[in-house]
Amino acid sequence: MDLTVLSVVGLHGGPLSFSLLVTLLSTVVQDLGSDFRDSKEHGGDPTTKAAVAMLHQNPVVSDLIATGLSGIIALSFLRSFEETAKRRIFDQKLNRKLLHISIGLVFMLCWPMFSSGHQGALLAACIPGLNIIRMLLIGSGMWKDEAMVKSMSRFGDRRELLKGPLYYALTITVACAIYWRTSPVAIAAICNLCAGDGIADIVGRRLGSQKIPYNRNKSIAGSVAMALAGFLASLGFMHYFSAFGYVQKSWEMTLGFLIVSLASSFVESLPISTELDDNLTVTLTSLLLGNLVF
Repeated sequence: MDLTVLSVVGLHGGPLSFSLLVTLLSTVVQDLGSDFRDSKEHGGDPTTKAAVAMLHQNPVVSDLIATGLSGIIALSFLRSFEETAKRRIFDQKLNRKLLHISIGLVFMLCWPMFSSGHQGALLAACIPGLNIIRMLLIGSGMWKDEAMVKSMSRFGDRRELLKGPLYYALTITVACAIYWRTSPVAIAAICNLCAGDGIADIVGRRLGSQKIPYNRNKSIAGSVAMALAGFLASLGFMHYFSAFGYVQKSWEMTLGFLIVSLASSFVESLPISTELDDNLTVTLTSLLLGNLVF
């Protein structure tokens, strides 16, 4: 691994600034791409060799370093949006949705740093898994963190963290631990939850004058935006993971992503999603239908 990555982390000491965060992530991805190409040229399993060669010769140490780096990146994004919420740079609803869109997708960009197999998947799952514990503690009142409550809740109530934000973290944890980066189901679940559901709210609030007949709380513009954003994000990650050899891109997979995104958007528009939580209904739809079409 390029030592500039470690120096960026080591010299900063705390959560990274946005510019340092982008530098870290781009450097890691570039190094991994270089290692992948070298591994492919010299034969063998490129998906395993790339991660190990980039971070450390020992697979366990490599995955531990990957866990640390991914955790720093995820925490820094989380802290950045907590800070914008505290300073009221964005409207609270917009701030919450920008966090909703970005944190899961950015974390998924880090997956190539881990080794293939159960070890890498489980260590990656520890990052959102720790966030589950954190939200349980804050949501139950056992731990106070007003910045996190403000950045993740609609109305500033800590108990909201026990619903949508908790389902969000559970989705990413399950996608890591069970499906991982070789499964289009994981891609579909996270992309429709993060990009799809997040964009739906932003577009719906601004362009959603025409409501859906069976649910006046949802708009046609928001539902269309959700299907489109979830589908395009899924395609983007299909190509991203295909570049590392984790999935084989195809028209069949593309069609599967379209079906899952359309279905997730439809379910999100139903009144039951408002009554339960769209983070839950969108995830269940993506996982259940994804297992059928992929």
